[in-house]
Amino acid sequence: MRQRAQWGQASVEKMLGALPVAAEFCSRLRIRELVDAACPVRDVAELTHGQVIEVLVANRLTSPAPLVHVQQWARNWAVAEAFGTEPDLLNDDRIGRALDAIAPHLDQLAGSVGLAAIEAFGIDVARLHWDMTSISLHGDYEQTEPEFARPRFGHPKDRRPDLKQIQAGIAVTADGGVPVFHRAYDGAAGEVGQVIGAMQALQRLAGPQQMLMIGDSKLISYANLAEMSAGQVRFIAPASKLYVSAETLAGLELADAIKVDYVAARDVGKPAERRGVWHVCEDAMTLAGPRKRDPILSLRRIFVHSSARAQAAATARAKKLERAREDLARLERGLGSRHYPDEQAVAARVAAIGRARRVAGYLSAVTGTAPVTGKPTLAWHFDQNAIDAEAATDGWYALLTNLPADTADAAQVLAHYKGQEAVERRYQAFKGPLAVTSLYLKNNRRINALITVICLALLIFCLIERQVRQALAAQGATKVDRLYAGRHAVPTGRLILDALAGIRLIPGTGQSPPTIPQPTDLQLHLLALLDVDPRDLR
Repeated sequence: MRQRAQWGQASVEKMLGALPVAAEFCSRLRIRELVDAACPVRDVAELTHGQVIEVLVANRLTSPAPLVHVQQWARNWAVAEAFGTEPDLLNDDRIGRALDAIAPHLDQLAGSVGLAAIEAFGIDVARLHWDMTSISLHGDYEQTEPEFARPRFGHPKDRRPDLKQIQAGIAVTADGGVPVFHRAYDGAAGEVGQVIGAMQALQRLAGPQQMLMIGDSKLISYANLAEMSAGQVRFIAPASKLYVSAETLAGLELADAIKVDYVAARDVGKPAERRGVWHVCEDAMTLAGPRKRDPILSLRRIFVHSSARAQAAATARAKKLERAREDLARLERGLGSRHYPDEQAVAARVAAIGRARRVAGYLSAVTGTAPVTGKPTLAWHFDQNAIDAEAATDGWYALLTNLPADTADAAQVLAHYKGQEAVERRYQAFKGPLAVTSLYLKNNRRINALITVICLALLIFCLIERQVRQALAAQGATKVDRLYAGRHAVPTGRLILDALAGIRLIPGTGQSPPTIPQPTDLQLHLLALLDVDPRDLR
């Protein structure tokens, strides 16, 4: 029997979710204190800049919203109870002024909060992974402030060349994948040219201990490696073809390499026969500078062979060859038609097929004109020697390092480098749960400040994941029951925040304190692992 619902009193419940966790971690990192020290306000101000930035960080962690909607989010969520900040004060003008205020102090704040994280959570920063990504922007941004990273057209990693971009770089620790450092860069800035500045900032963060910096191929240039060697910084990075030629890789023999006891994360749980196999061997190389007086750098060169990478390369080559054959066969059938009436049109189409299918390196074609009919002709074939030469490099790549051999052998160098995927995972969170896709803000000053807010949120996101995993390890466990779709799962920042999202709060009235309806057993378990009691409101 159908029933008709009736209207009732308006609900007074607010979303609480992970706000107490965000507030506790902001407190441990001293975000409000550090922002207010760098950007003081007048005594008559109703909110400090530190209070606004804390709330923006919490918004990114719980329910990312455009700045114009943050005030309504704060009203619907228990921001007043968790942070002691009145939602009505969080209009977009006040938020914009807070971003303007912190913008000149971003490097100082990034370093101070990074140090606070290292001290408060005991993070090991001896090994740091560095990488950069791009953030697409809506808007023209023709008038920019030159002291801040400027939107420019570049090479966007989200494949939106129609949009201007800002770039961001983060350094992630091997200990828990925690982004302890970040910096914004011009949209057109070359990644190679930013390495030295990042390295010097990371040295200040790491202190007197020996630091190992790991990055992608953009880390490698003579200037970068010379500066790192002079600064006693160790490094590992893959070498591009500029430094290790395809001919060098093709001359390697798998029989001369040593099998490595390494299992890729994607292969965990697979039978042994379906897992990728890794081999390494090494030699030495020297790198000369552009000037005669530049010192010669002596480097270790670690050659790595991945069976999975070799199989993927072979499969990709077979597919592109097959597609090129189909295109060329279609072209042959159309010779003399209105689309390909003459030799020039045929030659242009052959060149286009070579580019589009990436087979120009081994496609040999001869075009002409039939003397009797006047129709264009085409004879083509794939150069098997060129194909075999490319196939000889399948699965091989080289890592360059200045780590002493008695500190790390070739297998250990590979294991260190494989931690680089932590940066990619953090960028996935940066552009996923924290909702950083395309941005639109008033000016580049605020864009830079918002990137810092987002990176602070990412720092807390990763610290939450690290603390839960460490607390589980102390109990001899690695997974949390019923964390993912009712099944036990390894905790990630996103799964933890999603599990806590359902917690509610009933505001207090008069002398009655706020009430939190009983959380689930899973939520209580996670809060205990995080050492956070949501009843302790500000």
